[in-house]
Amino acid sequence: MAEAERLELDDVHKRYPGGVDALHEVSLSVGAGRFLVLLGPSGSGKSTLIRCLAGIERPTAGTIAINGAVVADGRRHVPPEQRDLAMVFQDFALWPHMTVAENVAFALRRGRGGKGDPRKRSLEMLERVGLHLHAKRYPHELSGGEQQRVSLARALVGNPGLLLFDEPLSSLDANLRERLRIEIGTLVREQGATAVYITHDQSEAFALGDEIGVLQSGRMVQHGPPEAIYRNPATPFVARFTGLAGAFAGYVSGPGPAGPGPITVVVPSTDPARSLELAATAMSELAPGAPVQVMLRPTAARICRTGSRSAMLRGIVRDSAFHGRGYDYVIELGEGLQLTGVFDRRHFNRGDVVELFVKPEGSLVFADDEERGAPLLSGDAVVRAVPPSVSDATRSSSIES
Repeated sequence: MAEAERLELDDVHKRYPGGVDALHEVSLSVGAGRFLVLLGPSGSGKSTLIRCLAGIERPTAGTIAINGAVVADGRRHVPPEQRDLAMVFQDFALWPHMTVAENVAFALRRGRGGKGDPRKRSLEMLERVGLHLHAKRYPHELSGGEQQRVSLARALVGNPGLLLFDEPLSSLDANLRERLRIEIGTLVREQGATAVYITHDQSEAFALGDEIGVLQSGRMVQHGPPEAIYRNPATPFVARFTGLAGAFAGYVSGPGPAGPGPITVVVPSTDPARSLELAATAMSELAPGAPVQVMLRPTAARICRTGSRSAMLRGIVRDSAFHGRGYDYVIELGEGLQLTGVFDRRHFNRGDVVELFVKPEGSLVFADDEERGAPLLSGDAVVRAVPPSVSDATRSSSIES
């Protein structure tokens, strides 16, 4: 097994020529043997940060230390080949004139891969990734998934203490991404190395990471276990980027300050008589009457039996996607607004009217002045709810309007 490395980043800043700041004072600590996933949209600084770790980029300011040894600061810059790391790239980066076995063995030529015959060790590693029968083939004779397995074998064969992954699955189809994601997680943990993996896919991040760092515009806005990131997002941006069915506009109900924790929010309608009181979870302390955003996780909305007393919302099924174990629905709630990714095992037809219950723990409340004007990502919508007490005829007409 590899001797895992410990990572320490202290106020790492990267400015490109022209005054473009790609990273802003990023500080981070990653324990030996941990699997860190850096999550964020395009332009958030993920690639710049991992290239700084690899030694491909030189930070403008700040310090990077691996196992207590400083590899980058204002005075020094240790080159990549002296950092005991390996990197798996999005575009595979295989030598086209070398066979599969030769590509993997090439990683051992630096002399830091330990003892043993390079060819034998490369074949053993190819067997671990299921490609030992393809050892004499060339990269152009392999599929995209097979080429990425070769790239992974090349990274692992030298037993590096630190493994870096630059969106290695983004160019593959969905089924292959899922299979390789499982293989990467298994092989890296068997190797015992520390891993840093970047992606813009939150489901991939949650499946792989022991811990997740969320980047926004070059800043580390939250870092912690996947469960903490999902249940307690630090900002509306983190909530949006880690998955929403939709967002409500409302204000805090009650005589005194509320939160963090259980809270009651009034969700207004265009008709004040139809406003709804909704039980939710405040992410910070909020004053009574304060305008808020209620961000609804897909798992928080549940389709009820018709006429259920627990129903809070009513909508029309506009689209559905079958996933074997059930269906993901798009439900229109009126005024052209909708919830997405609402799961149910039952089948509903497009156009069916359904009622929904909203779980308080999945309804996350943020002050409305946070990130005011930030664009909502696909699937987000500001929703004005129609309460269950309104008659069926009135509710149906409000949905259709």
